[in-house]
Amino acid sequence: MRDECKLKNLKEKLGYYESKLAFKMKRYRGVIHESAASEMKHQEVMVLRAMVADLQKEIKMLENTS
Repeated sequence: MRDECKLKNLKEKLGYYESKLAFKMKRYRGVIHESAASEMKHQEVMVLRAMVADLQKEIKMLENTS
């Protein structure tokens, strides 16, 4: 039962971060060097991508063990 609850929670988080990443990607045009704002946006996109990838990996592991 606990794994099911954790899996549900992870899937909710994944949905939230995927939608947030999709929103950020709409206006993302890569890094414009010498622009601090552009580099900060790039960092934010990279962090969101990493979070989504980690959540997907953890969900997959939980589904395989269940």
